[in-house]
Amino acid sequence: MRAAVWYGARDVRVEDVKQGAPGRGEVAVSVAYCGICGSDLHEYADGPHAIPIGEPHPESGRAAPLTLGHEFSGTVAEVGPGVAGFRPGDRVAVEPHYRCGRCARCLAGEYNLCRHFGFAGLMGDGGLAERAVLPSYMLHRLPDGVSLRQAAVFEPAAVALHGVRRSGLRDGETVAVVGLGPIGLLVVQLAVRYGAGEVIACDPSPSRRALAYQLGASAAVDAGELPPGTADLAFEAVGAERTLRDCLDATRRGGRVVLLGLGGMLAVDGFALVNNEQSIIGSVGYRDCHPELIRLAAEEGMDFTSIVTSVVPLDDVVRGGFETLMNTMEEIKVLVRP
Repeated sequence: MRAAVWYGARDVRVEDVKQGAPGRGEVAVSVAYCGICGSDLHEYADGPHAIPIGEPHPESGRAAPLTLGHEFSGTVAEVGPGVAGFRPGDRVAVEPHYRCGRCARCLAGEYNLCRHFGFAGLMGDGGLAERAVLPSYMLHRLPDGVSLRQAAVFEPAAVALHGVRRSGLRDGETVAVVGLGPIGLLVVQLAVRYGAGEVIACDPSPSRRALAYQLGASAAVDAGELPPGTADLAFEAVGAERTLRDCLDATRRGGRVVLLGLGGMLAVDGFALVNNEQSIIGSVGYRDCHPELIRLAAEEGMDFTSIVTSVVPLDDVVRGGFETLMNTMEEIKVLVRP
C-alpha cells in the first residue's frame, strides 16, 4: 500500500510499504480522509518532537520511520481476532489516543494522561496511508448522515471540546480565543454552542477572522488588539509567549487561561498572576469527546468542516500539504484523500 512515511525533518516520503493483517484486538481501516495537524507540521519542519527514535513506543511497538497522520476516518476493511462490535463495511471515526488501560490515570478514566501517552500517526503508524491497522478501542462507528469528511475533523474538534470542558466555561461568560488555526476556530464554534455570551476572536489573518464570524464570534480583532481585562476566559491556541501574555492581559482578575498551543518555555509575570488570581490551565488531547461530537453532528446538524480549505491526493501530501501549510496563511485545514 502507499503511505507517507516520516524519516526525518523535511524528509517525508510517499512510498510502498507492507502491512500485515490485524492482530488480536485490532482492526484494519481503509482510510477515506486524513487531516494534516499542526503537530505533523512540527515533525516535518524540525522534528522529531514526539516521534520515537530508536526506542519503540511501549504501546505501538513502533519507532521511526513511521507513517504520519492522526486525524482520520475510513471504512473497516478487516477485523482481527477478539474484536467485537465492528465488521467490514462499518464507517468509522478514529480516536487515535494510545492507552495502556492499566496505569492509575487510565483506571481513573483519564486515558489522555496515560503513562504511555501517544497517538497513532505520531508514536505509531497512522492514517496518511491507504490503510491503517489500529486497536479497536480507537474506533467510533458513524451513524447515517455523518460523512467521512466530517468525521476526519472530529479529532481536532475533540481537542477543542476537551479544552472547552477543561475551561469550566459558564453560561454568559466572555471568551477570548487567540490564534485562529483549526483548533482556535473550532474553540470559537464550540464555545458559542456551550453557552459563551460573547466570543472575541484574535488573529492577524483577515480571512481567518472572517471565518470566525461565520462560526459565531461576536467580534474578531487583529493580533495585539484584544481589549484588556474584559474576558472571563481566554484560550491560547498558538503556543507562543507573546500570545500567552495577550491572553493574560485580556483576562479579568480571577479569570482563566487555557493553553492549547504547543510551545516551549513560556515566561509569565508571577506577581501579576498571583495578584490578579488568574489561573493557567493545561489541556492535552481529549477523552470521551468523540461520542459527543458524533451526536452534535448527527442530531444537531453541527458542521465542523468549515475549517477545511483543501483536499489533496496522498502523492501530493508534501508539496500540496506540508509545504503549502508552512508557507501560506490562506490554508487552514488540508485533508489528504488516500
